[in-house]
Amino acid sequence: MKRVLGSVRARATLAASVVVAVALAAAGAAVLLSLWTNLSEQAGTEAERAAQKVATDIAAGQPYGNLSLDNDDQPVQVVDEAGKLVAVTEDLERISGTGVDRVKPQAPGAVNADGDDDDDDGGSSDSDSGSDDDPHEAGELGEASFSDGSATIDGDTADYRFAAVPVEVDGKGTLTVHAGAPLTAEQEAVSTALTVMLIGFPLLLAVVALVTWLVTRRALRPVEDIRGEMAAITASEDLTRRVPVPDTHDEVARLARTTNETLAALEQSVERQRRFVADASHELRSPIASLRTQLEVGAAHPELLDVDGAVEDTVRLQRLAADLLLLARLDAGERPADARFDLVALVRAEAGQRVGDRVAVTVTADTVDSLHVSGSRGQLARVLGNLLDNAQRHTRTSVSVGVRRVGEWVLLEVADDGAGVPVAERERVFERFVRLDEARARDDGGAGLGLAIARDVAVRHGGALTVRGASAGGALFELRLPVA
Repeated sequence: MKRVLGSVRARATLAASVVVAVALAAAGAAVLLSLWTNLSEQAGTEAERAAQKVATDIAAGQPYGNLSLDNDDQPVQVVDEAGKLVAVTEDLERISGTGVDRVKPQAPGAVNADGDDDDDDGGSSDSDSGSDDDPHEAGELGEASFSDGSATIDGDTADYRFAAVPVEVDGKGTLTVHAGAPLTAEQEAVSTALTVMLIGFPLLLAVVALVTWLVTRRALRPVEDIRGEMAAITASEDLTRRVPVPDTHDEVARLARTTNETLAALEQSVERQRRFVADASHELRSPIASLRTQLEVGAAHPELLDVDGAVEDTVRLQRLAADLLLLARLDAGERPADARFDLVALVRAEAGQRVGDRVAVTVTADTVDSLHVSGSRGQLARVLGNLLDNAQRHTRTSVSVGVRRVGEWVLLEVADDGAGVPVAERERVFERFVRLDEARARDDGGAGLGLAIARDVAVRHGGALTVRGASAGGALFELRLPVA
């Protein structure tokens, strides 16, 4: 059961069925209630007309014995002001809902529907007050009230809608005429409607469930294709494969396109990682092999040991290991510290600490005393050091560092007067282990990680690092950082 309900298609079908079932139940109840109300109102209108007819006769001074109370299956009661039954329909055996349960007249001069006097003295209805003899004496009809009940006439029991119409008659006070209209036809109509609903609603619900199941299966078929292809990619570890994109413009198509974009990014990341590992292994192999050779020669022939060369290879190995460790931390998503510091002061401090550069570094800050940025002071110092190292390797006579503010950005520029970077190579220089001058000595050219580290650090500080041509003909590296 859990496995079935674990399907999106099954849950969607169940949800749609429940919603439709609730809607059908509510609609059916509303229809039945409205039907019963309307039919009951019609029965009430019919009962009111019957009661008003009898009340009009009474108001006109008609004697009880002349009242027309035998109207097919409509029970009629006439009750006086004291609550005594004075006239009633013939063959009425039982009644409820009118407030008067008696079916035989109680007052003197009262009659049944057949006109027989029920008075013990055998007098006519005229003896009650004598006012019944005057056919011109009239009364006033009041507003009708309604109630529901039942009655048994000549052995037949049914439910009725009763209307009570009061009438004031001079000499008799206020009489109340109760007349009922049968609800049998109304009950049959409601019962028929209920039967139709009980048969039709389950069939409609089954159709809704079936249609929802088929439509959901068709809609989710591309998702299943995507899932199958992703499972195949996972099993084969072939990141060159892509999931099928349906020929639609809905959410499933967008999911497929996003999945393919993710696979492409993952493929690039894995390929980049493979290249990184291969290049790192290659770069580490050279200084380690050189250092081992020198140490083995020194062990066999101490007088031939090149101590300076061994120290140089060790320092180079140490720097390469530090670069690889920093790149690994950046790739792992390490966030820079959220410290606020003066970039102008950092530039001046770093430039002042550079001893042994073949070309002096000139610092300009456009008469600005301080420009604050946020981030890791150590990482940004590393960026500046890498840019200066790169400029020292390629410049002829000058290296300059400038810091200025441009809008909401702090712009740090490192320029040299060397050969510059060709336009076609200005993005490639920021790739890892890339050295444009492959012919120069590896010891002078570095491992090709400095600019890659510089750009990664810049991006993680919310900035950017680009290169273009300098006014002196060399390369101009621009580091943009947001103002703190």
